[in-house]
Amino acid sequence: MSAVEARLAELGITLPEVVPPLAAYQPAVRSGAYVFTAGQLPMVDGALPMSGKVGGEVTPEEAKELARICALNALAAVKSVAGDLDRVARVVKVVGFVASAPDFTGQPAVLNGASELLGEVLGDKGVHARSAVGVAVLPLDAPVEVEIQVELTES
Repeated sequence: MSAVEARLAELGITLPEVVPPLAAYQPAVRSGAYVFTAGQLPMVDGALPMSGKVGGEVTPEEAKELARICALNALAAVKSVAGDLDRVARVVKVVGFVASAPDFTGQPAVLNGASELLGEVLGDKGVHARSAVGVAVLPLDAPVEVEIQVELTES
């Protein structure tokens, strides 16, 4: 078991299987020392736990938890390409999309769910730049979608 997966176990978190693509793309691709994930929805066992707009049908607190799930799915996608999460030198960038009710402006707090998960699991390697974007709608009416970019160490 890798050190990162041991840390996940210590936190009581199980790394999920990679979420299969919903269309014509790969969950993650490697280019040089970098892995770029596709946008990851908060899928759990093949289904969205909830849908709708944040600030409407979905509370900001619920959306923050969904962002954590998205980040965990992104780590699974990274592992599928890197082979071992211990190869993550650092998370470089996180981009998060929040399907928002028209008057909802708390996107950064929602995306803290993803950022905090990455910090808990990867420590200083999880510190990253980030964008938090409000959008009208996401695939499958998901409330949140997260993509990450990571730099790998040499194998």
